[in-house]
Amino acid sequence: MAREKLYLFDTTLRDGAQTSGIDFSLEEKIAVAELLERLGVDYVEGGYPGANPTDTEFFKEKRTQSATFTAFGMTKRAGRSAANDPGLQLLLASKADALCFVAKSWDYHVRVALGCTNEENLQSIEDSVRAAVQAGKQAMVDCEHFFDGYKANPNYALACAKTAYAAGARWVVLCDTNGGTLPDEITSIITALQAHVPGSHLGIHAHDDTAHAVANSLAAVKAGVRQIQGTLNGIGERCGNANLMSLIPTLILKAPFKDTVELGITTEALSELTSLSRSFDEIINRTSNIHAPYVGASAFATKAGIHASALLKEPETYEHVPPHIVGNQRRVLVSDQAGKSNLLGELSRLGIKVDKVDPRLDSLLAEVKEKEAQGFSYEAADASFELLARRRLFTVPDFFDVISYRTGVERRFNAIGESITVTEAVVKIDVEGEIYMSVAEGNGPVNALDLALRKDLGKYQTLIADLELIDYKVRILNGGTSAITRVLIESQNKATGKRWFTVGVSENIVDASFQALTDSVRYLILKTSTS
Repeated sequence: MAREKLYLFDTTLRDGAQTSGIDFSLEEKIAVAELLERLGVDYVEGGYPGANPTDTEFFKEKRTQSATFTAFGMTKRAGRSAANDPGLQLLLASKADALCFVAKSWDYHVRVALGCTNEENLQSIEDSVRAAVQAGKQAMVDCEHFFDGYKANPNYALACAKTAYAAGARWVVLCDTNGGTLPDEITSIITALQAHVPGSHLGIHAHDDTAHAVANSLAAVKAGVRQIQGTLNGIGERCGNANLMSLIPTLILKAPFKDTVELGITTEALSELTSLSRSFDEIINRTSNIHAPYVGASAFATKAGIHASALLKEPETYEHVPPHIVGNQRRVLVSDQAGKSNLLGELSRLGIKVDKVDPRLDSLLAEVKEKEAQGFSYEAADASFELLARRRLFTVPDFFDVISYRTGVERRFNAIGESITVTEAVVKIDVEGEIYMSVAEGNGPVNALDLALRKDLGKYQTLIADLELIDYKVRILNGGTSAITRVLIESQNKATGKRWFTVGVSENIVDASFQALTDSVRYLILKTSTS
């Protein structure tokens, strides 16, 4: 049976921009558009020309090569012609290939939000679509609140969809705007609608307020729609939109979708999915969700020893798809629940070769479990684990010894009478018999210690020139003023882009931080000195 084309419509730069804490600059919008081009989506909705200066500037040029460059906007206002509606004319004058009009399809919203009659709203839909078609642009209509509107007044919701289609809309998109519709409702309503508008002209726009955005989108595809709207990593207002990072591999790899629909995503693009997901998080300066399906760092991670043993023998026992297909990798975690199979799997992933009957493995496993009992967490700190393993299994130097360190925090008034806080750190180290002492000021004790430690490492100084700390997390492991603190630090080699995590544990947060800092520096020296 021939597969039908399924179109992917990305609304990251428009609906995703409504995410709390996200405010795209022009440069970021351009960078995201380039990511979407690499991915191979069919439509890139870039924003709302006229709504703000950034979006207006973005639409002064065509920003895509392969994808249909799409602008979002409202239908014309009631009581005026399309030619005399400034908002509509701004859309028509943009460099967009297609226009996506948002239209109320719930009569309750027509009355409350638009303040016009139901008939005037239908006329606005028809006139706006016709104006776009006459201007040579592909037209589509987002039927806002369609499912809630259908449940309240099915005849009017149907009238909105039918009007858009009859006026020449390429796509009539059914929006679950409040995110409260469930999959069985999606199926029954779309099935009923196809008596009036064919599925080849229907799309789905789902929000995730009940955590059903992906499920609702898949239900819509099974019911016949042939356009899916979603966002990178599921960003969007409130709880987010349908996550394209989950939808794309599911549609390509899972039955019945792989047998009935065809996406414009190549095998090469699918294998970049994890990288693209994390690149997008970098653009918006957000920590990636390690538990995200398909692309999360823990999406193919196994912790329990009995599972790890089976996984290493037959990956299909605990993996629903091979990780490399989506650009991810298998991780067998080392923790207090680990067995020797976990340990061997993680050592193999890190490139550490050791015989499975080597007696040193038992002592290493015992040490890991003892450390984890103290509060260390090696499943999240692969660099600290690698240093521990190499010390236990081989002869790996520490490269430098910390003789002492201290920090001081002073609050005082500066020369113009402003209250300021100054933090100073002093670090004294021994590098193969040579003593170095460095002093640095920083934004708090951890930053000051980091700067002082890396100020002069003697013969190893050039090896750490590209070290950069990019994330810092603190976890209190028990209560009280003498609580045990765990610090996790993420570092990066700016020259290569390689990242790693290190961990420190202590009753003193500064000491825990310094443990993680020294591990990070030692790890980079190890890697750069042996590469």
